Amino acid sequence: MASRRVLQIGGVVIVAGGGYYLYSAGGNPQVAEKKLEHDMSAAGARLKGQDLSGKEAQKQGEVFAKEAGATLDRTVDTVRGEVRQADKVVTSKMHEAGSKLDQLKDDGSKKLDKAYKDSSKELQQTADSFDKTVNKKTSEAKSGISSWLGFGK
Repeated sequence: MASRRVLQIGGVVIVAGGGYYLYSAGGNPQVAEKKLEHDMSAAGARLKGQDLSGKEAQKQGEVFAKEAGATLDRTVDTVRGEVRQADKVVTSKMHEAGSKLDQLKDDGSKKLDKAYKDSSKELQQTADSFDKTVNKKTSEAKSGISSWLGFGK
């Protein structure tokens, strides 16, 4: 019964330790493995009283290199995602601007056509009014001249 309990506790400790190393490595199993190897060799050296500074420095360098690589990969992925998002926004804004430009162009064309029609109509009315006035004055002048000469009323 006691050996079963010891196995359970040992299993929990191993799983918790693996989770710790995996979490501290940012989810990268290779970095977690290097950290575990480094910690085990450092603990073994301390127990034996040995100074393994050269090997330890090499292990630590490998751990730092793996961590830096993992961090760089996460940063690059994040930046790529942000660039994709910015590209989507820029594309959307360009389509919006194109639509607004087309709308303004159509509105300007319609306003120009309306102004042309209104101006033509006013010009036509003014010309008709001028013609009527000229015809009326011409008729009056003819009747006045005719009456002076004795041809009219």
